[in-house]
Amino acid sequence: MLHLRMITPADRTDAVLELIDRTVGTTHLAVFTGAARDPVGDIVLCDVAREAGDGLLNGLRDLGIDKDGSIAVDHIDLSLSSRADHAEEEAPGEGADAVVWEQLTEATHEESSLSITYLLFLTLATMIAACGVVLDNAILIVGAMAVGPEFGPLAGICTGLVRRSPRLTWRCLVALLVGFAVAIAATTVFSVVMDAWGQFDEGMLENPRPNTSFIWQPDPFSFIVALLAGAAGVLSLTSSKSGALVGVAISVTTVPAAANAAVALSYGDVGQMWGSAEQLLLNLLGIILAGVLTLVGWKLLWRTQRGRMTRPPGAPRGR
Repeated sequence: MLHLRMITPADRTDAVLELIDRTVGTTHLAVFTGAARDPVGDIVLCDVAREAGDGLLNGLRDLGIDKDGSIAVDHIDLSLSSRADHAEEEAPGEGADAVVWEQLTEATHEESSLSITYLLFLTLATMIAACGVVLDNAILIVGAMAVGPEFGPLAGICTGLVRRSPRLTWRCLVALLVGFAVAIAATTVFSVVMDAWGQFDEGMLENPRPNTSFIWQPDPFSFIVALLAGAAGVLSLTSSKSGALVGVAISVTTVPAAANAAVALSYGDVGQMWGSAEQLLLNLLGIILAGVLTLVGWKLLWRTQRGRMTRPPGAPRGR
């Protein structure tokens, strides 16, 4: 269930209440007339089944509540109410399968900010992967994959493309490209420093590396795994099962490929550098393609349910 807290202009409160009445899966409606001070208006509270949340939010935006008032959405982890149970039964589909597009857009927006924190995480992850590459240490590679924050911008690109939001798409693309450019440049300098310190040497990169040589030797499985990981990652975001993102992060070789490219660049190994770049590109394209197709699939699926999201006139809400 989702809990909505709205500040509505007084002249639109009745329209908001009518919209809530028409939407299946709503319950626990409360109205505080004239309680809001900034902006001035009424406060309306209600709970809605996750399956019907996106339709209700779209209706509220059509009424301009997001511009002239406010809409806040919280997840309800526990609700001991027979009316809430009935609301969830009334809404078509399963809550875990529902996509709340506004929530997805907001989540990807936050995760794809080109901030100092984002750049530091990506740079540090790439440096850890560089150590794993040179030492042929699979544990360090896995750790670097888990630390890397690059799935945020990738998910944002997918969301922007499906929602036809050029601003979000461009913002995430810039974050992705600038982030990897900074991470690779910093890791190249890191490799040079480590070489001067005697911790890295070219032989460690050129020697057989049974655990990590796959990073710069892409094959069809590189693209296949990226497709599967992209679909799993987007499903994790849309269903709010964020724990699955860890598995997604350690199944693709974006950060390790960037690290291998940086170390190879520091030693002038063009072959490994281009092989790593190809691996990185295959993974990025595979994730974006799978993510877009997954979101399009969900959009088409829930479009078929749209007619069942409206309650017939006069029908009671809840028990």
